[in-house]
Amino acid sequence: MRILVTGGCGFIGSALVLHLVEDCGHDVAMLDALTYAANPASLAPLAANPRHRMIEADICNLATVNTAFAEFLPQAVMHLAAESHVDRSITEPGAFIRTNVVGTQVMLDAARSHYEGLSGADREQFRFLHVSTDEVYGSLPPDGFFTEESRYDPRSPYSASKAASDHLARAWHETYGLPVLVTNCSNNYGPRQFPEKLIPLMILNALEGKALPVYGDGLNERDWIHVEDHARGLVAVLERGRIGETYLLGGRAVRNNLAVVKALCAAFDRLRPEAGPHQRLISFVTDRPGHDRRYAIDPSKAEAELGWAPTKVFETALEETIAWYLANEAWWRPIREGRYTGERLGLAKAARIISI
Repeated sequence: MRILVTGGCGFIGSALVLHLVEDCGHDVAMLDALTYAANPASLAPLAANPRHRMIEADICNLATVNTAFAEFLPQAVMHLAAESHVDRSITEPGAFIRTNVVGTQVMLDAARSHYEGLSGADREQFRFLHVSTDEVYGSLPPDGFFTEESRYDPRSPYSASKAASDHLARAWHETYGLPVLVTNCSNNYGPRQFPEKLIPLMILNALEGKALPVYGDGLNERDWIHVEDHARGLVAVLERGRIGETYLLGGRAVRNNLAVVKALCAAFDRLRPEAGPHQRLISFVTDRPGHDRRYAIDPSKAEAELGWAPTKVFETALEETIAWYLANEAWWRPIREGRYTGERLGLAKAARIISI
């Protein structure tokens, strides 16, 4: 199958592209604007693979996107390109509206034009998979879980922009008949993640003996899914999902942020005992504005309908992720010394740090 993937040099996108090409044998054309969080090095294993091609392109540019459709003639689209960091959205909301809302509209319009020119089996099998986040649903009460029926209640510029893009995808299905699928996932972790996110930031700070900054009281809860489990889930939705349906993909691994950081410290104590104990590096910092208290996904629908389920045990996979960063300094060192050095984002004033 020929699959057009957007955002393929990002964290989730690169894991998906590697899975599609190496494990599934699909032909992939990948669109990416190569903004700050993109890293072509993540796709180095595919450098000589004829099943993969990279197109540097902005998804907001309709002419460029239409050209990609016309030249590659995709049989499916997997749309992952997005601005994705909540803290950055607090500082730069306009960039999130442009990419996540306008960019999605452009992709949907291009896909619609392409789809309307198809016939026979090509038209029958075409799918547009829109990939989104559980943050569109807002904050849960204790012990609550999101399902596909949960009400939208976004609280940050990031989640609001993703909520808008979800609604656009569904509207293009209802209005124009585009065969759309939507997924919403929980927090991803694993190799090759840009180090502004919690787990890779803590890994690199711990490596360098720097403070491990935890927002607020650290008890905000998230459901964690390994990026490879997520990639498998996306392919399962594409291949077996029902047109017009939404599927939630979660890892069944709800942990509060402080527990995640403590688990990371324990893993570091095993991998680098000479620098321990690493919990001494934990610090609490001023909370993020509008910080949702709990996200958790019930992935039962995807498990029952698609034959997919998460396979990774969180603490084991977390230690494997740390080991990957220890062994792949060539991947993260240029980022750490150039595009992002670990600074606090999303607040105009410096955070107050209290050590424990």
